[in-house]
Amino acid sequence: MSGRTTALTPPADAGPPVRHPEAPAPGEIIGSHYEHCFGCGGGQPHGLHLETRAGEGVSVTAEFRVKEAHQGAPGLAHGGVLATALDETLGGLGWLLRVIAVTGRLETDFVRPVPVGTVLHLEAEAVAVHGRKIYCTATGRIGGPEGPVAVHADAVFVEVKIDHFIENGRKEEIQAALADPDQVKVARAFEVNP
Repeated sequence: MSGRTTALTPPADAGPPVRHPEAPAPGEIIGSHYEHCFGCGGGQPHGLHLETRAGEGVSVTAEFRVKEAHQGAPGLAHGGVLATALDETLGGLGWLLRVIAVTGRLETDFVRPVPVGTVLHLEAEAVAVHGRKIYCTATGRIGGPEGPVAVHADAVFVEVKIDHFIENGRKEEIQAALADPDQVKVARAFEVNP
């Protein structure tokens, strides 16, 4: 595990994260929050296409297959893509807490190379909540869920209102998402990442 910086260490008066009573059940697929999301959306040909599942407590798991389009050095995953996979997995924790949250800080440690063709087994967990801040951690392993750690991240997500997206997003996409008659899809479109 990485050495946390002060900004990533929950304050002494932080509370434990509490799984919402209406959160997806352990093992249930959380699903894509937005079709065009690079991390989880099916509408991005070179996206990560993560499929996140609810875990026990306030945790989630996901798998990411590293494809040729995701490489940095020849035959190896790009570090930024690996950080994105961790970030996207961490974003799934909001569904268990039933809050809209965006990444405030993400500190990533790259422990070992991840070759193209590898399935990265990801797990994220919320560890504390303080006001609008959610302190969490994620790990990516190769060779299986108990395999060696390849990447690790500590993060702080910040709870926001839907206005964050409406005021800052590109108007065409915001209007299209808000106009969808499926209100569940509207709510899901605005749930993670700035």
